Amino acid sequence: MGNLKVNGIHFLLSYSCTYRCDHCFLHCSPEARGTFTFEQLRQVFAQIELMGSVETVYFEGGEPFLYYPPLLEGLRLAASLGLRAGIVTNAYWATSLEDAEIWLKPIRAIGIADFSVSDDEFHQASGPSSPAKAALAAAMQLGIPCGTIRIESPVPVSCPGESTGKGLPVTGGGVLFRGRAAEKLTAGLPGRRRGELTTCPHEELEMPARVHLDCYGNVHVCQGLSMGNMWETPLSELVRDYNPHQHPICGPLVSGGPDALAKEYGVELPDEFVDECHYCYMVRKALVHRFPAYLSPRHAYGLG
Repeated sequence: MGNLKVNGIHFLLSYSCTYRCDHCFLHCSPEARGTFTFEQLRQVFAQIELMGSVETVYFEGGEPFLYYPPLLEGLRLAASLGLRAGIVTNAYWATSLEDAEIWLKPIRAIGIADFSVSDDEFHQASGPSSPAKAALAAAMQLGIPCGTIRIESPVPVSCPGESTGKGLPVTGGGVLFRGRAAEKLTAGLPGRRRGELTTCPHEELEMPARVHLDCYGNVHVCQGLSMGNMWETPLSELVRDYNPHQHPICGPLVSGGPDALAKEYGVELPDEFVDECHYCYMVRKALVHRFPAYLSPRHAYGLG
């Protein structure tokens, strides 16, 4: 296609995390491995400069504060190119307001456009003295732009049909059923027939405006779905040459969603799924062994 312009890069700085959240897209946990080195960060930013279209970079994971020096180096590299930078964290490190300020002062000195804290029931204890609240209070005192990310446990929601009067299965809570969420949070939720799940409603697979990168080289257009490996082919070339219709996984998804992907490769699964993400994840998990270069890393699918 040759005209793809990616304007957002999200670094999965590490797959390690202090938590093992049921809603995690990537099966992150304390045991998970994979962290960017300083040299890898410098290589990626050289490619970002070459691309010329990137405006924003985020550092997330896993938990990026587990690897604080590479996090700071990534922020410095972003600042050197005039990019807007953001961080997503669970704020495990904010054990008090004073501690939180000490962690955040070097980040304020470099400059950051967005500081997002996960503050929900999947993470640490709630309440006015939680680490998330301490981190947000410190950020506000330091003048760092900040906000919260809140994901609720999924619950069935009744939505009356326009003509039949029957309830249309809808799930509330904001969870996307990828990764661990597809395996841990779908029980008891209303299902939809496979034949209805023929689109990809949450990702722009034809013209992705942002991609996620990990230290193994995967360039994710959706978590666990890679356009290629940037350590084998430079990131700027992968983006330039990306053609979703020739991609063995994205092609069927673009043409007919997860149901088309299942039919393309003869994947036999149950007839009902919560939504498109749930169905897509389960089909892709069944295909990991056939397409390891594009469905990677394996632990994004809970596989060793």
